[in-house]
Amino acid sequence: MRLVATGLLVAMAVLFLLARAFDHLHPAIGYVRAFAEAAMVGGLADWFAVTALFRHPLHLPIPHTAIIPRNKDRIAATLAQFLRDNFLTPRVVARRMQRLDVAGAAGRWLADPGPGRGRLRAGLGRLGADVLEALDQERLGGMVKHTIAGRLRALEIAPLLGRALEAAIQEDRHRPLLDGIVRWAAKVLDANEHLIRQMVHERSGAVMRWTGLDETLANKIIEGLAKLIGDMAEDPGHPLRAKAEEGIAQLARDLQSDPARRAQVEAFKNELLDNPALADWWMGIWETGRASLLRVARNPDALLTGAFGDAMRQLGQTLQDDRRLAHTINRFARRTAVGAATDYGDGIVRLVSDTIKGWDAETITGRLENAVGRDLQYIRINGTLVGGLVGVAIHTVDALL
Repeated sequence: MRLVATGLLVAMAVLFLLARAFDHLHPAIGYVRAFAEAAMVGGLADWFAVTALFRHPLHLPIPHTAIIPRNKDRIAATLAQFLRDNFLTPRVVARRMQRLDVAGAAGRWLADPGPGRGRLRAGLGRLGADVLEALDQERLGGMVKHTIAGRLRALEIAPLLGRALEAAIQEDRHRPLLDGIVRWAAKVLDANEHLIRQMVHERSGAVMRWTGLDETLANKIIEGLAKLIGDMAEDPGHPLRAKAEEGIAQLARDLQSDPARRAQVEAFKNELLDNPALADWWMGIWETGRASLLRVARNPDALLTGAFGDAMRQLGQTLQDDRRLAHTINRFARRTAVGAATDYGDGIVRLVSDTIKGWDAETITGRLENAVGRDLQYIRINGTLVGGLVGVAIHTVDALL
């Protein structure tokens, strides 16, 4: 566009010379000469004005030229202050965020990712995979392990277990546990009948062994235990079950109020956390989870075809339908943006100001010319044409007078 504006100015100069040379041939040529003459003046004036913004015209140190390079520091400060006053104030950010439906946009994206958004998913997936692969596996896994272990050490779990057990008893959710213990006891008895028989045989006298009474006694013991376990399994009101329930209720109370019992639980917890086997188990879980995350990151579309994708689409639909949830999310996003503007607005302003101040004259000139240069060349073209029309008008008035 600069070539067009300059070429138009040159064309007006050539047209003026031709019209001046042949002005005597016809009165109409006077209008052409007036148009070309005034167009040259208008074009030259606008060329000077546009050029003076960025550099010295013809490299001459004319006063009040090269305005932008000479005042770039002041421009940087003014632009930064403009951004601070008009864009990064909490009031402006809050008003802008008030009109944004963050929850709705997220819900629509989750409910219908669409083929056009696959590039975003793929890009985010590659970024996530690169981050996971760049991190030190052992260091990151150890850091997470130590963080979780530290939280567990600081957490007294005995009262939590006691309250959970007490709540389960109140809602009769402990009965399946008792049923499971009874079934386990029946299986243990079946698997260890030979041990009972051997114990009775070894502790019986010679007479009992000679007469076979030890075998009879062992059978009676086994039958009695089996009948006792069977009665407990069939009768929810069995006295032994009642005793077991009383023991569980007492355990729930002790876990919450007995210092000795709570100390035992804490000691067991710390011993378990110090066990190397638990550390190895955790590292195995971490590696498995990390490998799963990498697979998902490398192929995010496959994830969206499974149960997780269904859950994400359901979440997206919920975000669109549940106005209360959407209001909560939008309020959180608005407060986060306002807080960021409050905390980091000055830093952003300084970044803009320092960046522009760090540019040299050639850089700032080139970037501004690339941004607005096309429009500036249109100014030159318009100045040339408007100047020519004004010249024709003046020549017409002179001819009439």
